[in-house]
Amino acid sequence: MSDIGVIRTVSFDLGPLHIVFNPLTVIMTWIVIAVILILFIWFSRKRERIPGRRQAAVEMIIEMFDDLVAETIGKDHRRYLPLVLTIFIFVLFSNWTGVIPLLQEPTKDLNTPLGLALVVFLVTHFSGVKYNGIFKYLKSFFEPIAVLFPINVVGELGKFVALFFRLFGNIFGGSVIIWVAYTMLMPSWWTRWIMLALGPFMAAFFGLFVGLIQAFVFMMLSMTYIAVAKNQ
Repeated sequence: MSDIGVIRTVSFDLGPLHIVFNPLTVIMTWIVIAVILILFIWFSRKRERIPGRRQAAVEMIIEMFDDLVAETIGKDHRRYLPLVLTIFIFVLFSNWTGVIPLLQEPTKDLNTPLGLALVVFLVTHFSGVKYNGIFKYLKSFFEPIAVLFPINVVGELGKFVALFFRLFGNIFGGSVIIWVAYTMLMPSWWTRWIMLALGPFMAAFFGLFVGLIQAFVFMMLSMTYIAVAKNQ
C-alpha cells in the first residue's frame, strides 16, 4: 500500500535548469503516438472515389465528429476539428494502454492531463481574442459588474484545473482500485479464483469503458470552453 502514488523519476541539470521527468510516462506517450501514427497511415492508404468498407467506416467517424464539432463550436468549426479529434484519440488510446499487461496509461501521470489542459487553455483564450478582439474579450471578465473581475479570473482558471484533475483522478483512481483489489484477494488461495474471475471484468470496465467516457468528456469540455470564449 505504501507504493501507491510513488513516482520514479529521472533528473538532470541543463545549465541553470533542473529537469525532472518520469521516463515511463515519456516512453508510454511515444508508444501511444507511434500506434496512432501507424493507424492513421494505414487507414489513409489507397483512398478511392468509391470507398470500400475501411474507407467508408473512417469517413463515417470523421463525419460524426465534424457534425459534433459544428454543433458545439459553430462558426469556423473546421479550424478546430483536427485539434478536437486529436485530443480525443490521444486521450482514448492513452487510457486504453493500461488494459495491456505491463503497460501504463500516460494519463495516470498528472503531467499528461496538465499538458493537454494547457493546450486547451491557450487555444480557448486565443480564440476568444481572435473572434471578439482583445478589448471586448477582456471586458467580459468585468461583467456583470467590475468588482467580479477576480472571481471571473479564478473561475476561468478553475475550469481548466478541474479539466485535467478530472481526467487524472478517474484514470489514477481506477488503477488504484484494481491494485487494491488484487492485493486484498491474492493472499488466500480461494480468493485468487475470485480475482481471476473479476480481474478481466474490472480491467475492461476501468480501462475500456471508463477510458472511453473520460476521453469523450475531456473532448466535450474542451469544445465547450472554446465555444464560450468564441461567442462572448
